[in-house]
Amino acid sequence: MSVHLSSANSYTPDEMMTIAAARLIQPGCVCFVGIGVPSAAANFARLTHAPDLVLIYESGAIGTHPNVLPLSIGDGELAETADAVVPLPEIFSYWLQAGRIDVGFLGAAQIDRFGNLNTTVIGDYDKPKTRLPGAGGAPEIALHAKKIFVVLKQSPRSFVANLDFCTSAGFLNGNGERAQRAMPGAGPQAVITDLGVFKPGAGSQELTLVARYENVSVDRIRAATGWTLAVADTIDVVAPPNADELRVLRDLHKRTEIAHAGDARRFSKIPRPSVEQARSTA
Repeated sequence: MSVHLSSANSYTPDEMMTIAAARLIQPGCVCFVGIGVPSAAANFARLTHAPDLVLIYESGAIGTHPNVLPLSIGDGELAETADAVVPLPEIFSYWLQAGRIDVGFLGAAQIDRFGNLNTTVIGDYDKPKTRLPGAGGAPEIALHAKKIFVVLKQSPRSFVANLDFCTSAGFLNGNGERAQRAMPGAGPQAVITDLGVFKPGAGSQELTLVARYENVSVDRIRAATGWTLAVADTIDVVAPPNADELRVLRDLHKRTEIAHAGDARRFSKIPRPSVEQARSTA
């Protein structure tokens, strides 16, 4: 993995991506969070510039304040630190579909030029090369959240001309089709990768490069895109992480690593039945 140097601070592309995504989150907003980088970015925002951020996870945790990043939406850390835990149907009906979610923060395996997402399969649906985690609540989040942020690593394998499967709708075929179908949310308003930041173009709604990271050229970003990339007339350069940002993010990941390693050690000490014992209880 490459490491960038800036003002005596070294950082990885993943750290830049996480921090750039977190900076887009406004204080006080209600954020429906996915696991992985979206969760890291949202919790980093909560620990820095947005302490009043309301985090909601699909399992029913509302206003959760995890000390470490959850392994899944069912991680006990979320329930233990939440303001409230409600049934899953209530999350979707009373919060998401009722229009109470300001930002839906999603990841993806594939994205196309109009922000449509694939988290289902790579290859043919009936005989896939890779079966991915699936939809979960992402299609509903992409439909109903007031706006969507998407975060993923960028390459021609992830930024594709045609999705192998459309799991969650972005702007469909662009040019106002989402609005024509009366889809309530505004769709993907930012896509953050390990190379730069993209926003939908006016009118076409095609993802357009609006910002790059330092030491990342526009040509490199074009080469990592599976279609002819739209580029804004003026490209901003995203400020690199500062020392405080890197410290907070790394402390969060370190706490998470220690906590999860402890869980693994405890699990490894649980006696496991022998093959003979397993057969005798079958």
